[in-house]
Amino acid sequence: MEGHSVISPEVLARYAADAAAEVPGVHPKQRRGARVSGTEVEVHVVIDYGANIPEVAAEVQRRVIEYLGQMADVRPTSVDVVVDDVQR
Repeated sequence: MEGHSVISPEVLARYAADAAAEVPGVHPKQRRGARVSGTEVEVHVVIDYGANIPEVAAEVQRRVIEYLGQMADVRPTSVDVVVDDVQR
């Protein structure tokens, strides 16, 4: 008997936020969260002052795609990274 499971968008968003928080340059004390709509992901982050924003954002995208694939067998079609703030 084959089963089928569905993971809620809220859980996927939590996975995405957790993955983003692991990226060097993302300010660890300022978790902003994420939103998942279908196969599109939007992640909000606060970046450490002095970090290379394009590099950190690209790594967030890579890490989110990898993490969702491993944890939920989900392959996002897009991962948009929104930098809400830069902090020391």
